[in-house]
Amino acid sequence: MAFTPRVFSGIKPSGDLHLGNYLGAIRRFVPLQETHETIYCVVDMHAITVWQEPEDLKRWTYEIAAAYIAAGLDPKKSIIFNQSQVMEHAELSWIFNCVARMGWMARMTQFKDKAGENSENVSLGLFAYPSLMAADILLYKSTAVPVGEDQRQHLELTRDIAKKFNHDFKKQIKAQGRKGDFFPITETLATGPAMRVKSLKDGSKKMSKSDASDLSTIYMMDDADMIAKKIKRATTDADALPSEAAGLAGRLEAENLVAIYASLANTSVDAVLAEFGGKGWGAFKPALGDLAVSVLSPIAEEMKRLVADRGEMDAILRDGAARARAIAETTMSEVREIVGFIR
Repeated sequence: MAFTPRVFSGIKPSGDLHLGNYLGAIRRFVPLQETHETIYCVVDMHAITVWQEPEDLKRWTYEIAAAYIAAGLDPKKSIIFNQSQVMEHAELSWIFNCVARMGWMARMTQFKDKAGENSENVSLGLFAYPSLMAADILLYKSTAVPVGEDQRQHLELTRDIAKKFNHDFKKQIKAQGRKGDFFPITETLATGPAMRVKSLKDGSKKMSKSDASDLSTIYMMDDADMIAKKIKRATTDADALPSEAAGLAGRLEAENLVAIYASLANTSVDAVLAEFGGKGWGAFKPALGDLAVSVLSPIAEEMKRLVADRGEMDAILRDGAARARAIAETTMSEVREIVGFIR
């Protein structure tokens, strides 16, 4: 059967949003609401796989939802909600826990990275959360997901779970009058060049809220002076900028700053270097600072307004959850019948 073209994505509320979250994810969500049905979730159930202070979790959940809207998502065009308001996510996740194989989960490199040598002491949720991610996507029979490189393995797991469910229950699926699969085999959605923003202090590491230096990360709530200060103090080399992209090879910090400029300006690296090639950092950094402030400050101001207005944010999240639940309840009603649950 044909599935409705539908996009799902979500961000985990586990810390203050930064430039990497915006350029790598949030900004890419906005154009999709013009071409697809779009569902954007704040995945607060994922956040508690490691300990979160409850008040911080609430604050970060509001902040991400506010960032979605401030960046240009329209709550009337896109469904925007927090995951824990739609408990069908957890119900389908349990069913998928019983479909997925232990070996599949054990191969997830993100779990190995996060657990390290302490894998015996981390939560069961951290081990099994890719199953919840699959449920997030397939609960809405999403046909495409805009994912970064670090999530591609989880999307492959989602596809494996969908294939196994479709195979294991093909008789029951057919009995519902379906001629094809119950769950779609979700595709990766290309949304332009990959943008992995690196630390302003070390171009070999991605920008992260856990970095030891606060100057390494531009936060979405930073004011104009702080943004300019962090860019001014960003690590660079002594050489002038090259006139073409090949000249950035091996210059990780330079490559990162040029890529940030290109992304904020909606242009190419080559176009940036055509303008700044041969110039030093004394010319480039102030230009990048001005550009970053012009793009990010209006978003930050709207985020602050929205976060301060809990009534408006609660109304948006409740409405989004109700619309999401309408889809989720239909899916779960069919899934319960397929697996043999009596209701």
